[in-house]
Amino acid sequence: MKKIIILLFISIISFSCDQLKKNPTNSLTEITISKVEGSPSFNDAELVLNEIIYKEDEDNQNDTINEKDNYSFSFNVNEYELGDQTSKKFNYELANSGKGQHIHLIINNGPYFAKYTKQFEQSFDKGNNVILAFLSRSYHESVKNPNAYFFTQIGEGNKIDLNDEFLFYSRPKGVYEGEAAKKLLLDFYLINTEISPKGNKVRATIQDKEFIIDEWSPYYIEGLPKGEISIKLELINSNGKLIKSPFNPSIRNIILK
Repeated sequence: MKKIIILLFISIISFSCDQLKKNPTNSLTEITISKVEGSPSFNDAELVLNEIIYKEDEDNQNDTINEKDNYSFSFNVNEYELGDQTSKKFNYELANSGKGQHIHLIINNGPYFAKYTKQFEQSFDKGNNVILAFLSRSYHESVKNPNAYFFTQIGEGNKIDLNDEFLFYSRPKGVYEGEAAKKLLLDFYLINTEISPKGNKVRATIQDKEFIIDEWSPYYIEGLPKGEISIKLELINSNGKLIKSPFNPSIRNIILK
């Protein structure tokens, strides 16, 4: 009887090892999120719009239909230096831009464009476009103060109510490898809403594991397996119901190598 039990135990262990070899993305490591602490606050930083100018397509000489609109943006940035590397008081690594502090430009809650100067150009699909721009630290953590962002909509088409409650997805984004894949920044931007233990919250679903976030702060994700990772962010009310607002929920896929 003891021999049978021992053989059965060995068979189970062998089967488990074979499964891990066949599917190396499986991991026994638990996925967790933790609050990022130690970033400079930049409470006095300001992002102020000077102007947005629609630019005619001078290259289109044949009167063909152009599916894009081009705009030039000009901002003033106060108490914040674009291009600087952000000093921090934590010793772990988050994916960092070698070009330094910048502006995240988000169009219709799509993946952001990183802008490193106060003046830049950007093309948009024709129609109405909802634009969010905010200051970002060099490691892509957003500056969360009421003067550090700009929010509007431009273009022709049906307008939305900009007084609605909004959650915009920011990080993580793209492909991660090496040291940068160990801790991934989880960051989002809230407009016209707050989250709290008794009020609205953000529900983050990472590889089918659910987290309820009741404080607007940056977080880092650990324990992710290699491969494609799915992330969903939802702005929910105090009863756990999805708030009906544009771009809610936000869904992204990233890659860990």
